[in-house]
Amino acid sequence: MKQTLHGTLQWIVRLVFHNFGWKLLSLAAAVVLWALVASEPELSTFATVRLEYRNLPDDLEISSDPVGSVSLELRGPSGELRAAGDGIQPAVVLEMSDVRPGERTFTIGAGNVKLARGVRMVRSIPSEVRFLFERRMVRFVPVVVRIAGQGQNGYTVAHQSVAPDRLAIAGPSSRVARISAAVTDPVDLSSVVGTSEFRVNAFVEDSFVRFQSSPQVVVTVTMKKKR
Repeated sequence: MKQTLHGTLQWIVRLVFHNFGWKLLSLAAAVVLWALVASEPELSTFATVRLEYRNLPDDLEISSDPVGSVSLELRGPSGELRAAGDGIQPAVVLEMSDVRPGERTFTIGAGNVKLARGVRMVRSIPSEVRFLFERRMVRFVPVVVRIAGQGQNGYTVAHQSVAPDRLAIAGPSSRVARISAAVTDPVDLSSVVGTSEFRVNAFVEDSFVRFQSSPQVVVTVTMKKKR
């Protein structure tokens, strides 16, 4: 028993004093580092940070004007605040997994703000953001061709067609419902005789509404001489 105890004590002594100089140096470095951090002055600053969201249900769309950023008053060690300006960017992340159609207000607090270690949020401006959510709608609308230069040089349109003649659009239901047609860029016929094809893009007058596929269409126009 005495031999076992003696062996254990020897093992502990060897463990403590093995590379003792390096261990002492590491301890001293840790103490110095802690002292530097502890003595670092605490500062406050305002930062404009991006507003992110996650887990928005696939069948919902944000129908209100987008909020892209908010201002945060931050407080913390000067080194950490400088790091936030050198790449460790704070962000506000909103969880949207449980939203439903209608208005929803989100409070911006410590629970949804990502910050560097040692930095804390004092306040947010604004402190809340509100979104309007709607069901996504997809529908087909006719394509209307805009003509420019018709009737010049004694020619007029004898026939015109567009392919495809309808395009699928998607977006918040109330906004999609207001779109009656997709209108093409102007097709200039001032120098056309006979039959010509034009590849042009269609456009809808609502930035919240988008095309489900390419908005490019082919317009075919046949001109004839006026009598």
